[in-house]
Amino acid sequence: MALILSIETSSKSCSAAVHQNGVLLALSELINDKSASAMLTPAIADCIKLTGFSLSDLDAVAVAKGPGSFTGLRIAVSTAKGLCFALEKPLIAVNTLEAMAWQLKPFYHQNELLCPMLDARRMEVYCAIFESHSMQILEATQAKIIEETSFEAYLEKNKTIFFGDGASKCKPFFESNQNAIFIEGIYPSAKTIGILAEKYFQQNQFEDVPSFEPFYLKDFVGTVKKISPN
Repeated sequence: MALILSIETSSKSCSAAVHQNGVLLALSELINDKSASAMLTPAIADCIKLTGFSLSDLDAVAVAKGPGSFTGLRIAVSTAKGLCFALEKPLIAVNTLEAMAWQLKPFYHQNELLCPMLDARRMEVYCAIFESHSMQILEATQAKIIEETSFEAYLEKNKTIFFGDGASKCKPFFESNQNAIFIEGIYPSAKTIGILAEKYFQQNQFEDVPSFEPFYLKDFVGTVKKISPN
């Protein structure tokens, strides 16, 4: 049993949560394209204050490790590592897509498949596929280019739930398929990072704080601003 602070900035959402024994005590969440760097520290402070605990009372710090936004992941991981160093607490890392799938787990119990998706630009997404009842991983986290045949084998046999900010890229290809279900408004959240973090805490699945890096999945590709000739 543990008191765990979880933080999440993998996409346009920014959130912090405190769980005790896997039960949510406090959640601070904001969805804003520029929220991560400005709002993460206040979100953490708000959550700790709401619980009546102090940072020193924590048993661990959990972070969404990715995939997701390069900048967002760097901010969250740097913050989590800083807290772990300062407080001398263990670090727990949770896959962003798996935590997203856990948001829908309470609503699906049969043979449905859960496919969380994060936008990876152009027609590419970060995605994974989970069996809704057992949460078994059927397709591991990957960067996938969306095409007409991308999920053909799954859609032939199972209701497949597509969600996350990358799911809209699938609609033109699959929305006419009766087995394809699209759910809007699902973003990565610290509220399910903390649920998985409790399980990892009990299994002593901790990261090496100095060497831990986010799960970027793809190499960063920067852009250079063009300068017009005089």
